[in-house]
Amino acid sequence: MPKPSILIADDEKAARYGMKKALQKENYIIYEAKDGTDALQIIKTHHPELIFLDINMPQLDGMKTLEMINAMKNPPLVVIVTAFGSEKTAVEAMKKGAYDYIAKPYEVDELRIIVKNAFEKLTLQEENARLRQEIGRLEGMGKLIGQSENMKEVFDKIEKVGTTDVTVLIQGESGSGKELVAREIHKRSKRRDAPFIVMNCAAVPETLIESELFGHEKGAFTGATERRLGKFELANNGTIFLDEIGDMSISTQSKLLRILQEQKFERLGGTETLAVDTRIISATHHDLEEEIEEERFREDLYYRINVVNIKLPPLRHKTEDIPLLANRFIQYFSERHQKSVLSITSDAMKCLVSYNWPGNVRQLKNVIESAMVLTNNEVLDTTDLPEEILHPENNALTLENINYNLSFRDAKKLLIESFERDFIKKKLDECGGNVSRAAEALDMHRQNLQQKIRELRISK
Repeated sequence: MPKPSILIADDEKAARYGMKKALQKENYIIYEAKDGTDALQIIKTHHPELIFLDINMPQLDGMKTLEMINAMKNPPLVVIVTAFGSEKTAVEAMKKGAYDYIAKPYEVDELRIIVKNAFEKLTLQEENARLRQEIGRLEGMGKLIGQSENMKEVFDKIEKVGTTDVTVLIQGESGSGKELVAREIHKRSKRRDAPFIVMNCAAVPETLIESELFGHEKGAFTGATERRLGKFELANNGTIFLDEIGDMSISTQSKLLRILQEQKFERLGGTETLAVDTRIISATHHDLEEEIEEERFREDLYYRINVVNIKLPPLRHKTEDIPLLANRFIQYFSERHQKSVLSITSDAMKCLVSYNWPGNVRQLKNVIESAMVLTNNEVLDTTDLPEEILHPENNALTLENINYNLSFRDAKKLLIESFERDFIKKKLDECGGNVSRAAEALDMHRQNLQQKIRELRISK
């Protein structure tokens, strides 16, 4: 850390020497100025954090110098130095922005206490500024909330890619907030005032997806009674968000690739080639590299859409964000449903934090809304939470009770995690919580078992 710096501005050399000697043992950087003009030059050059400013100096006196210092963009703290009996002048100086004053002759301990308090104040100001910046940054992310390291990385990428025009691929499980990320990127781009058009590739039948994307002319197919503009035309000069692009057919992928390469397309049933200026942001819960190996996704398209990759962590991998999210949802639904609930008990919060959340943030939001609507309490408690949150051990994932709306990959991942958690917990119980013995029984390295325990959030 850099040493704190102090400027002593006094026309009396002996006075400067005495103050400097009293402060030298405290390991400060100390500058000296013989008058107000000299002091202003040192402030501009060296930016000291604390100034001891004598009131009575030739040419430019202390009071005028104080006014000029406080007119600076980030002024240092100023302690006025006066003669004994000049308290009235000191009070006037403090009204004009001085931090404190000290009267000559002063005690060395008094001087040191003033310096100590001044630097504590500066440290507190810096910390408050940092917190305000962090809060502003979180609020600046709109509906995206998080303070975990995982989410900080996501926020950093959003800030960096937002001002560019590169294509972005957002990957994450269902309910993790992929569309929110896409909207935040658009909001930071030069296209922010143009349309943001969403296309869910998994929700549109294969027979209609090309029409949805590229539009069609009247009579292009049975039922096409009039011309219709596609999503790309609607998103011209703006952003198109292709959600669940991993569910798009190979034939449609080929046509999408042309737009990425040439920014041109034709409506179905049309002959006119249309040009668009559209930024493409894609999202998927699939592992597209696996899809490429299975020949379900074009490799050339993958590299086109994956210029910048943003991976959204599942909620179970950022549990430190759960209290922040839960409280934000409580505040939101309290206003929406006109409830007076503004908080949640620590026991209920522990249940939320310890749950696995296969449906991610969307599931947490739904649980909070349900609890808010049904509760008669002023504070959410465990009695307001559903059974599967309170007793997740009674709801171990099996083929019988897993959510079949999940993708194969996500369902498989959740089943494996459930098996690993139950199996390791049983071995730890058998070994009395001894990690070394459990690792030996599991035929695992101790470090690998410890890593699994952290990942699966198993209490030892």
